[in-house]
Amino acid sequence: MNSKTRVVVTGIGPVSPIGTGKDEYADALISGSSGASEISAFSTDGFEQTTACEVANLPRDPQLERASQFAVTAALLAVEDAQLSSDRLSRAATAVYVGTTDGESQCLDAISERLLSETKPSCMEAIQSFPLNLSRSVVSSLGLKDVEYMTIATACSAGNYAVGAGYDAIRSGDVELAIVGGADALCRKTFTGFYRLGTVAPERCQPFDLNRRGILTAEGAGMMVLESLEHAVARGAHIYAEVAGYAINCDAKHPVAPDVEGVKACMNKALQLADIQAEEVDLISAHGTGTRSNDVSECNALMSVFNGHLPPVISMKSMLGHTMGASSALAVIGCLLAMENQVIPPTINFETPDPECPVDCVPNRARQARLDVVMNDGLAFGGNNAVVLLRRVKLDRQSAE
Repeated sequence: MNSKTRVVVTGIGPVSPIGTGKDEYADALISGSSGASEISAFSTDGFEQTTACEVANLPRDPQLERASQFAVTAALLAVEDAQLSSDRLSRAATAVYVGTTDGESQCLDAISERLLSETKPSCMEAIQSFPLNLSRSVVSSLGLKDVEYMTIATACSAGNYAVGAGYDAIRSGDVELAIVGGADALCRKTFTGFYRLGTVAPERCQPFDLNRRGILTAEGAGMMVLESLEHAVARGAHIYAEVAGYAINCDAKHPVAPDVEGVKACMNKALQLADIQAEEVDLISAHGTGTRSNDVSECNALMSVFNGHLPPVISMKSMLGHTMGASSALAVIGCLLAMENQVIPPTINFETPDPECPVDCVPNRARQARLDVVMNDGLAFGGNNAVVLLRRVKLDRQSAE
């Protein structure tokens, strides 16, 4: 690994419940839009809560299952945004890493229904449910040839894991480009799991609010193009920011409850590897699910790590809902757009401060701010934590050396 190689983001592709494409997504984040609506993806008969955040107005591709379609659409948007031609893509050594929680979850729902009705699923249905299809579909849609691809199933932190994997692949010199992110589709299985845990909110997600009642399950994808700074400068690419560093760990303390010490260790390691001091961080994009335990645990970890230097702490899940494997990827894209526009997206639905979450969550309205360094948290079940640090690039003669 070449420790001097700097990795930057040159293309972004969001597909979300509040907007698709960078302009629509940025406008929605800054205006504090909500993606909450009545669930249409599956029957909610028998459920007390019936609200989630779905992607609307995306034409159905009959060749792809829903999560793969999200991943492909987001990847195509990211490549277009990076101004990479099909010819350049076909010649480049490329990595494709897509994070997910459920893979083709709607296929799994269909298989489950068949099994419950004592009908044997077909081999094709089983094949269509493979998580690898998410990354393989991206490779196929882009016509990539010299490519390594992988679907990374690390639940809610999977998008950050994918960013880290792409960062490592470029720094090692194994690839010229990395197309990374996360994707998941709304499904009955995951909704039911959170419902049985008692963590599904009735109508809205309220991170850090005293009266928060849980998550809203959601869907979407966020994909990005990563490349070396030298490569980006040489081709005249627009640079959103540098991936300054990242860290992952797995504390495995509890199946669903976050562990403060494990989260702290991951944050501290990310800062150390990025060579960034806590007081240099201008904004934290929290995992911020809106559940009782997650928000308090994450705030406790942040207060310990930042020790009096805590910057604003926001949760985009207040707008997007919890998009599972796409969540930290869509949050990274939100951070990049915040840095691009020098504005902090709000945490919406905030009404009553919680003494156990004493953070400035930028309640309900966006705020202008100087943003040079931003941290993005991804905290998954099982203690699978991933933290990414982003830094604005100031180009000078030495930047690409």
